[in-house]
Amino acid sequence: MESSLASLTPEQRQQLMVQAQNEANQSVMQQMMEKMVQQCFKKCAGTSGDKLDSREQSCMANCQDRYLDARAQVQEALAKRQSHM
Repeated sequence: MESSLASLTPEQRQQLMVQAQNEANQSVMQQMMEKMVQQCFKKCAGTSGDKLDSREQSCMANCQDRYLDARAQVQEALAKRQSHM
């Protein structure tokens, strides 16, 4: 593998690094979204049956909004980190 990387041009190595970083960023975001669903459902869903009542729906919406705000901040930080590569 190391000899394969050595045969790449600097531009190709940079492109490979950017691609790897993008994939890592995507993985972080996917994990965050999965956690959002789990945590919000755990926090908000009660035992009202197979549907969420209006209070649970409101709780889910607010919880998801908070997670999405956090996601935007994480995404911004990742973009800044990537731009410094």
